[in-house]
Amino acid sequence: MKYKFLWISLLIVAMLLAGCQDAVETTAPTESTTPTEPVQYAPDFTVYNEKGEPVKLSDFRGKPVVLNFWASWCPPCKAEMPDFEKKYKELGDKVQFLMVNITSGDDFETAKDYIAQQGYQFPVFYDTTGEAAYLYGVQSIPVTYFIGADGQMVAYIPQMATAKHLQTGIDMILGQ
Repeated sequence: MKYKFLWISLLIVAMLLAGCQDAVETTAPTESTTPTEPVQYAPDFTVYNEKGEPVKLSDFRGKPVVLNFWASWCPPCKAEMPDFEKKYKELGDKVQFLMVNITSGDDFETAKDYIAQQGYQFPVFYDTTGEAAYLYGVQSIPVTYFIGADGQMVAYIPQMATAKHLQTGIDMILGQ
């Protein structure tokens, strides 16, 4: 039993590390539904702003959302952030960005300091319990979801987002 636990633990760590690597080629966001498939709505969750105040995904219903999961120790997460910052500044109030740090596997102060050092202005939230990552089945990071104003899951990027793919996903949720 002891060895089984060890192997499972090693497998989980390997899966996390495999997702956190530089991707040469990224997967373009694709629509997750067609007229014949049932609509899939984004699961609601609670994360916390830097003051420790709770924020729910449902607080942003009525506005398209770009939901990104990241950690301060993940090089591809850091590599994609300048593109998110650029889009955040371009789009203003048209799209809600939720940059969710998986704080249950990171350090709150380290993540907060990294954002401040880089001068990023996009909204950062902290998944201190791991609830959001669990609900979205996050097994590797970074991962980005595009959610329509109606709460419908539209597309996702299961690895580092390029500027082109980020724009494609944003176009999809703005065009709904």
